[in-house]
Amino acid sequence: MKGINRLAEVFESKNIYNRDIAKYLKKSEETVSRWTNNHRQPSLNDLHKIAEFLRVDIRDLLNPSDWSKSKIEEFKKK
Repeated sequence: MKGINRLAEVFESKNIYNRDIAKYLKKSEETVSRWTNNHRQPSLNDLHKIAEFLRVDIRDLLNPSDWSKSKIEEFKKK
C-alpha cells in the first residue's frame, strides 16, 4: 500500500486540486503536496478542515469506507 494515498484519491474523486485545499487551509501548495505524496501527514485539525471542505466523513480521508453510505441508508429506513 506504499504508493497509495487516500487524500490524493479523495481529491481526485472530488475534482479538487492541491491548490484549492492549500488556499482553503491557508497553507502552501508544497505542504499539501507533501501530504498527497506521503512525505508528511496533516494534523488532525487539518484533516477535520479538509473533511468539512470536501463534505466527507473524516474517516473517508483515512480509509475508503462505506460507513457514511450505510449510516445514510439506516437513517432512510427509519
